[in-house]
Amino acid sequence: MFKWKKLGKLFDPTTMTDLPWMSHFAQTPSLLTFGDFLRIYFCTRPPADANGQFVSRIGFIDVDRDDLFRIRRISREPVLPLGELGTFDEFGTNPVSVIRDGGEIRAYYAGVTRCESVPFNAAIGLAVSTDGGESFQRLGPGPVISYTPAEPFVIGSPKIRKFGDLWYLHYAAGRNWLQTGGRPEPVYKLRCATSPDGIRWSKWNRNLICDRLDEDECQAGGDILFYAGRYHMFFSYRHPVGFKTKGRGYRIGYSVSDNLIDWTRHDDAAGIDLSEEGWDSEMVSYAHVFQHQGRVFMLYQGNAIGRCGFGLAVMESYTERGAS
Repeated sequence: MFKWKKLGKLFDPTTMTDLPWMSHFAQTPSLLTFGDFLRIYFCTRPPADANGQFVSRIGFIDVDRDDLFRIRRISREPVLPLGELGTFDEFGTNPVSVIRDGGEIRAYYAGVTRCESVPFNAAIGLAVSTDGGESFQRLGPGPVISYTPAEPFVIGSPKIRKFGDLWYLHYAAGRNWLQTGGRPEPVYKLRCATSPDGIRWSKWNRNLICDRLDEDECQAGGDILFYAGRYHMFFSYRHPVGFKTKGRGYRIGYSVSDNLIDWTRHDDAAGIDLSEEGWDSEMVSYAHVFQHQGRVFMLYQGNAIGRCGFGLAVMESYTERGAS
């Protein structure tokens, strides 16, 4: 079982009055370590257009490696432009997950396109940086993981990891849409694909995590930490409708595995939940776990699905279930 100590909100985009493209939301933080700083990539948005529609862009902040709350730099421009007319990522790049590959940095992201009968669809794209993560170029105009007969829509929320010689991409795959009397809402489940090179992917075509709420529970953002000889997945889950309210919004779930194939869910062992008040008192979600200077940290977004930013927690303790 994990126990986390919340350290506070690390970044709030609503304070960015001089960067209009970064005025709303700071979602799905994903971290890379550089020499004397750590870079946190995240997805952000300008104000909605006249029709109430948002687009999402990818930016970053650099924080001091010895004081993670000291922001040294904020990206002045998005690191990746929106897709061209008719492409899968024409209307947004969100969420994002980054990883090093030799001298390059790869960004796996969900590209968003707008639809007519439902609000959106998504597929997973890959962009590569050769300038130290300052900017990224698409592998091509299409996605690397897209719809199939078994996964017909909403392929998103990528989390990239590499264990041994194999790349693992955990992602959310749409199962069905719910007609709610208003805006249709997708139901999606956590799934996985593996690859020898991070480009050619083999989907497992099965759900990884059992449902806790009901069969229409939504699951996304499965980030994995290898710690104490086991694989620990921190993921997000919520009710399928009404999820913008406190009682039905996102929470951080937890599952454990010895082989990266079979997962056992123990949400009570996640060790992190809502605060009594403040920026993360209604939602916590999209955890990103990392090790730094001998400690384990968690980045996570708060209320309103990250509208006012993300925060940081540090692991205080870990105990194997059943241990005395």
